[in-house]
Order: sequence, then structure tokens, then C-alpha cells
Amino acid sequence: MSFPTPDRELAADLIRGRGDVAGLFAEARRLRDEGRGRTVTYSRKVFVPLTTLCRDHCTYCTFAKPPGAGGEYLTPEDVMAIAVAGDAQRCTEALFTLGDRPEARWNQATAFLTAHDCATTIDYVRRNTEAVVAATGLFPHANPGLMSAAELAALRPSNPSMGLMLENVSPRLMEPGMPHHGCPDKDPTLRIEVIRAAGRIRVPFTTGILVGIGETVEEIVDSLLVVRGLSDESGAIQEVIVQNFRAKNDTPKRWDAEPTVEYFARVVAVARWILGPAANLQVPPNLTERFEVYLDAGINDWGGVSPLTIDWVNPEAPWPHLDELRARTEAAGFRLMPRLPVYPEFIDDQWIDPALLRKVTEAVDDEGYARAPQREAA
Repeated sequence: MSFPTPDRELAADLIRGRGDVAGLFAEARRLRDEGRGRTVTYSRKVFVPLTTLCRDHCTYCTFAKPPGAGGEYLTPEDVMAIAVAGDAQRCTEALFTLGDRPEARWNQATAFLTAHDCATTIDYVRRNTEAVVAATGLFPHANPGLMSAAELAALRPSNPSMGLMLENVSPRLMEPGMPHHGCPDKDPTLRIEVIRAAGRIRVPFTTGILVGIGETVEEIVDSLLVVRGLSDESGAIQEVIVQNFRAKNDTPKRWDAEPTVEYFARVVAVARWILGPAANLQVPPNLTERFEVYLDAGINDWGGVSPLTIDWVNPEAPWPHLDELRARTEAAGFRLMPRLPVYPEFIDDQWIDPALLRKVTEAVDDEGYARAPQREAA
């Protein structure tokens, strides 16, 4: 008997553990195998924390810091040192992560940008991603927060893909006492518009949801339904991340309960059910000790894993060694393959800027995966 068509009320019940949960997991696996087969991917990356300054005040974040307490920009020399080291380690991705528009809050940010002949932080992202493309074999993947259509277009020639987490579609999370209060860049309406703009400009785009920050089960389902709708609308969503909240010291949410593995796995399985067989569905492997459980919930990607740099967003959670990631993935019955920050099905002249297309196509094999020696274990 086939599993029912995705339905908001049923999805919420299944996340709560009510109803045919075993059938949900079986359907998630079936959909994944139908659309993505038995190959699980990852991206061998270096993490480039371009600036830890930010204008937002998220209550669960330790990445952003004020000036004088760790909030700063990397210099171009710092960026290039990370990229060159990653190139030597056969990485293929330079993940540029940074705070949202810090120049809107901090005079120190404006002074730094002026000293480097940049009008905005996004302009500084562009300058550095262009330099990485010119000097190394890495492909940048920019995650700079809200971007205008013009900014997306300016970054496209040096970024074969970009990303912005939706986190959650509910504006309730921006109300006083909630995790996104005082965070203008976390407005879901604005984030949805960035994703739509990426589709219009033909940028392969990564988005996702964050689970456990105070949302309701219904808000999780609504967020997944919105992501599915955006994907159907533009075709630009190359990957959906479902990420579990981890409580961090020195944050207002340090005492909050983290999602249990069992609960979160049900969210992941519902995500596969809603997003369908074609979606690339990722769960980070460094945020759960028994990360193989998510293979049973229908994922087909582990995201970026670095042999060199820490996870600057979750510094308390080390990456699994690539030998371990391969062994545990293969023990579960899957083939582990490296990819670029852009997925194989987006590697063509429709999605990749002409300035990058040749470099991208030369870096992949006939299946669109990263060429050896990147396939060798770390």
C-alpha cells in the first residue's frame, strides 16, 4: 500500500510520533532511492569566516561577535592563506560565511571596508571570491545573508553556487522574547525574496531550516512546504539543509533543550516526504553522534566537511574524519562521492556563469562528481 500524499496535518502528526512512523521512514528511503539512488555526497571544503561582525542579535549564535571581542574581518591575505592551504589538501569548496551587513551597525566595519576600497561587505565578498577563483582550484560558495538581485548577479561569476538558510517561515520568531527578535535579516519574507531572486538570475541555491529554536511543529511543516513551493517555482534550489539546533555556552539559549535524535529524524523523514525524490537533502554529520540514522530518514548528502578548518558556526562540534565518514556511509550500504559546491545536475551553461563554466566542467568527471584525487580519503 502506498504512503499518503504529503498533507500538513498528517506531517505534523508524524513529526510528533503519531501514526505510521515506520511507514514514513520507509517512504523517505523509497523516495530517496528513486530520485537519488544509493549515492551519498559531500563537499570537501575549507571554512572562510570572512567577518564575525553582524548587525543581528540571534539568541543562539556564537559566530557573531562585537568589535574588540572577536568581531573582525579577515584580511585578503588571511583569506588567501586559508584557500591556499585548502588547495594543498585537495579541497574543492571555499565556504564564505559571515555576519549580515555589519556596516549597518558597526563603525569599525565601515572603516575596514573603506580602507579596502569596498562600499559594502557584499562587495568585499565579491573581491575575495574572485581572488580565490583566480589563484586556486577552489570554488567559492558565498553565504553572506540577505542579497539584492544586483548583488547576486555580481557574485555569480565567482560563485558557482550560493546559499541562505530560510531557518523558518514564521514571523512569530521575530517577536520580543523569540530567537530572531532584533534580527532584521531573519525576516522570512526578505529571505524568500532572495531565494526567488536567485532563481531569476539562475544561481544554484542552497537553503534549509533550523529545528529546535522555539518553533512549533506546524511551523516546521509550513517552512518545508514553502521550500517545496520555491523549488517548484524556480528550479534553483539545489539542496535543502535540515539542521538541528545545538545549545551553545554564552548565549541566551544555552539552557534550551536540543531536539532529540528520534524527533529530529522524523523531521528529516517528513522533509524528504514533502520535498520529493529529486531533492538533495542534507543533514550535517558533525551535529549528531550517530549520524547514520539520517540515511534511514532519506538524506543523500552530508554537506561540506573539512579536513582543515573548524565549523565556525558550531565550533564545539568537530567534523568526522573523511575516512570515518566514508566507512560509516559505506557500512550503511551507500557509495560516498565528493561533489563541488554546485551539484552535478546544475553544471551547464544555464546555471553556471560563462566565467566559471570551463573551470567547473574540468573539475568534474562524467557523472558530475569531483575528479580524483579529491575522491581519496583525507
